[in-house]
Amino acid sequence: MTSHSEALPIIAPRRRRVRRVLTGDRGLVTAELAAAMPAVVLLLMSALFAVNVATVQTRCLDAARDAALAESRGESGRAAAIDRAPEGATVLIDASVETVTVRVEATVSPWSEWLPGWDVHGEATVDREPGYDW
Repeated sequence: MTSHSEALPIIAPRRRRVRRVLTGDRGLVTAELAAAMPAVVLLLMSALFAVNVATVQTRCLDAARDAALAESRGESGRAAAIDRAPEGATVLIDASVETVTVRVEATVSPWSEWLPGWDVHGEATVDREPGYDW
């Protein structure tokens, strides 16, 4: 008769079964990454486009300020705006006896002419310099 106090043998788990369970999901992360990659690329391109729009708008605002100051002193505001404005920008100058208003407009396209662009502008208004002879 055997005693119940004898220790039962410890049975190690079968390595084949463990290996089969662990390798059943092999390649799943790669497949999920491949499925999500277009969304990641689209998000990155959108962020880069937003930075480009902000940069062009800042350049338009700087060009409008420089042109308004130059025009208020009696210099060529259009020449000052063209130096600072982005390529293809439109410069509109409205000069009165007391003030000068300059608006610089540009269109930012994400991929040249493939998609519609985003219109940005910068506008500045300054008083005429004392001593300006209208």
